[in-house]
Amino acid sequence: MEVENQRKTYQKPTIVKLQGQLFNKHGSSGNFPLREKIDGASVTDLIQKYGSPLFIFSEAAIRRTFKQTQEAFTSRYPSVQFAWSYKTNYLKAICAIYHQEGAIAEVVSHFEYQKARSLGIAGKDIIFNGPYKHLDALRQAASEKAMIHIDNFDEISDLEKVADELGKTIDVALRLNMDTGIQPHWSRFGFNLDSGVALAAVKRIHKNGKLNIVGLHSHIGTFMLDPNAYQIQTQKMSRFLMQIEANFDYHIEYIDVGGGFPSKNRLKGVYQPPEVVIPDIDDFAQAIVDGLLENLAPERRPKLLIESGRLLIDEAGYLVTSVVGQKSMPDGCRSYVVDAGVNLLFTHTWYDLLVESGIPLKGLPEPAILNGPLCMNIDVIRDSIMLPRLQKGTPLVVSPVGAYNVTQWMQFIQYRPTVLLIGENGVADIIREKEDLSDIERREKLPDHLAL
Repeated sequence: MEVENQRKTYQKPTIVKLQGQLFNKHGSSGNFPLREKIDGASVTDLIQKYGSPLFIFSEAAIRRTFKQTQEAFTSRYPSVQFAWSYKTNYLKAICAIYHQEGAIAEVVSHFEYQKARSLGIAGKDIIFNGPYKHLDALRQAASEKAMIHIDNFDEISDLEKVADELGKTIDVALRLNMDTGIQPHWSRFGFNLDSGVALAAVKRIHKNGKLNIVGLHSHIGTFMLDPNAYQIQTQKMSRFLMQIEANFDYHIEYIDVGGGFPSKNRLKGVYQPPEVVIPDIDDFAQAIVDGLLENLAPERRPKLLIESGRLLIDEAGYLVTSVVGQKSMPDGCRSYVVDAGVNLLFTHTWYDLLVESGIPLKGLPEPAILNGPLCMNIDVIRDSIMLPRLQKGTPLVVSPVGAYNVTQWMQFIQYRPTVLLIGENGVADIIREKEDLSDIERREKLPDHLAL
C-alpha cells in the first residue's frame, strides 16, 4: 500500500517540434536578436512616450535605399525617372521624402491621385495607373496633363469622350501584359501583347484620332526573384515600340517597366536567408537595360520609368509591440500575446518577419508562438519561433514592415497606432496620430428612433 502512494501522477505525453538552433559552448542558443535602438532612438523610451504598439520609419534608410536603387539604373541608362508607388505607403511624410529625392507620383485610384495633388505634385508629374478610373477622375487627370495609362477598351471610349469635352487630343500610354517566362502571368491588367490585343488597341486609338500614344507600360509581377523576366519584358516592349512607330504616326517618349523588385524579407517556405535568395538591384537594372539596348538604336533612347515601391520602403519600417500575456498551450508550446496583430501586419501572410527584442533577454530558448490581441484564431504573427522566457511588458521589434502594412491595415477590434518617423537628426516626429473613438464614429449616423 505504501508503494502505491509513491506512484507519480499520470501526465499525458506531448510531442513538441524540435527547432534547429546554433548552440554555444554553454549549451544555449546564444543571444536572442536585439534591437534596443532605431536610428539612435531608444525603443523603450519611444514606448514610454508614445505607447505600444508603434510603427516607426527611418528617414535615413528611406533616402539611402532610394539613392542606391536610383544609382543602379542611372549608371546604366541615360534617361531614368523614378515614380513613388503610393499604394505601397501613402502617408504624407513618406511620400514627401521620395518627392524630395526627385521621384514623381504613381497612383492607381482617384483617391491616390488626390493625395498626390494635395501634396503639391503637379498633374504632369503623376502616373495614373489602375483598372478603374471613373469619368471624373479621367477628366481631372486629362485636364491636368497627367500620364494616363489605359487599362482596357472601355477606358479608351471614356477617354475619347473626355477628349471631345475638352476639345483636345489627350496624350496616353498603353498598359501591356505578356509572357515573360514566370508563373503566374499577370494577365489581368492592360492589353495582352502576345495575342495581338495590344496592337488592336493601337489601331482602335489611331483610327479615331482623339488620343495620342506617347508611352508603353507593363508591370509583370510582385516580389520578383528572376531578373531575366525583366529582360524579356523590355525586349518585347522595345520591339513593340519599333512596330508602333514604323506603322503609325506615334512617337513613344517613355517605357515604364513598373516595379515588383523584392525587399530583403524572408518568404514563408524559403529556408535560405534573404541575402542568399534575393538578387541585388544591380541584377534587375542590368537585365532591364540589356533588354532595351538589344533592340533600340543608340540614337533612340526613350525615357525609362521605374515604379518601385516595396524595395524602397520595406526595410525602413518597424513595428514595435509589447508582450501583454502568456500561457502554455496543450502541446507544451508557450504562447505570447502581444498588442499588435494581423490587423496591422497584412504582409505576415507571405513573410516570416524578423522578430527582435527591445531589451536584452536571458534564458534558454523554447518553442513559442506569437499571437496578436484580436479575438480571432488566425491572429498569429509567428506560428513557430524559438524564444527565451518573456515577461509581460517585454518590447519586441518586428521588421521589415514598411511596405503595404500602413495602407492595407484594418481598423478591426483595435485602434490603429501612432506612426513615427525618425529623422536623419535622430528626432522622432509623429506622422500619423493614434486613432480614438472619434475617428471611427465620425461618419456614422444614428437615426433618431434608435437614440438611447
